[in-house]
Amino acid sequence: MKLSTDRILTTHVGSLPRSAPVCELLIAKEKGKPYDTDQFERTMRDEVAEVVKRQVATGIDVVSDGETAKIGYSTYMQERLTGFGGHVDRKMALDLAEYPELRKKLAVIMGPQEFNRASCIGPVTVKTLKPLERDVENFKAALPGSGAAEGFLNAASPGVVSAFQLNHYYKTHAEYVGAIAAAMKPEYDAIVNAGFLLQVDCPDLAMARHTGFQDLSEKDFIARTEENVAALNAALADIPADRVRIHICWGNYEGPHDFDIDLAKVLPSILKVKAQAIAFEAANPRHDHEWAVWKAAKLPADTVLIPGVLDTCSNYVEHPELVAQRLERYADIVGRERVLAGTDCGFGTFAGYGKVDPAVAYKKLKAMVEGAEIASKRLWKR
Repeated sequence: MKLSTDRILTTHVGSLPRSAPVCELLIAKEKGKPYDTDQFERTMRDEVAEVVKRQVATGIDVVSDGETAKIGYSTYMQERLTGFGGHVDRKMALDLAEYPELRKKLAVIMGPQEFNRASCIGPVTVKTLKPLERDVENFKAALPGSGAAEGFLNAASPGVVSAFQLNHYYKTHAEYVGAIAAAMKPEYDAIVNAGFLLQVDCPDLAMARHTGFQDLSEKDFIARTEENVAALNAALADIPADRVRIHICWGNYEGPHDFDIDLAKVLPSILKVKAQAIAFEAANPRHDHEWAVWKAAKLPADTVLIPGVLDTCSNYVEHPELVAQRLERYADIVGRERVLAGTDCGFGTFAGYGKVDPAVAYKKLKAMVEGAEIASKRLWKR
């Protein structure tokens, strides 16, 4: 894993705005409508090349494929694994439940959620690795000569799969999440074996408290995070920790978020994951203050922090000086070499869904790059 040796490196959570042609193809495929498979493959390959080029041009050091060919970060595995089917209505997030007018406004602003809401109705096993192989091939083709310092690919954690695709088959959650972990392991291994960093997205360790697992008590939710971490670590057994980063978030939407579980309550579980780097929300008004939690925590000596210094739910473009101040705050906690600049969440968690304008998203990323430069000048003068 590339570390900040002479300046603060920049990265992000993974998903980036997809173009209209990409969204149209992904949604057609998701809905079972006719589409040209050759056109699909060409479009995804070309879009990945373009999104890598644009990240580097913006100044991002550690880049992704933008999660271009995925309908969404937490449901894409439905085409890759067996055991999922049907449709279930989502549980309303607790913080939005009493605000129907706000929900209507958000639906207009952010667009429709086009992904299928399946549940687990049978044994979870690997169905096909072809979509993964395509993602790896497209990213491998885009990276050489791009100027990127390093590349990473995203994959869903077993826990977030279980939070979005509810269990209607296995006797216990532990059995269910264990089966998902075993089925996801080949994907994790393949990403690292291809030479990329693996980023495992783990909103199940925070957001799921007020969404998919909201019916649990806080005590039982913490117990569930422990089960999810154990399953994830089993899937990461053959991967060195310094090839893994995880992402923690409380939901990439503009709501009250007053039901978000405190970081301090879930951090002990988070720190048990076999991953050297942790990307997390640190810019939005609900979690900006939790830098103090990281400061008070007993972190492993090699932990790398990737704080979100950009809010991904707002079209405000952060001032580079604000970005610099945020980065310096975390550098004071773990040292300048173990901090990378990141984002609170992705800019395209689901295809065609999101509040931030695509052009503004890249303008925000540019502000992050400028802020990292300011912080670097001050930190390396000390």
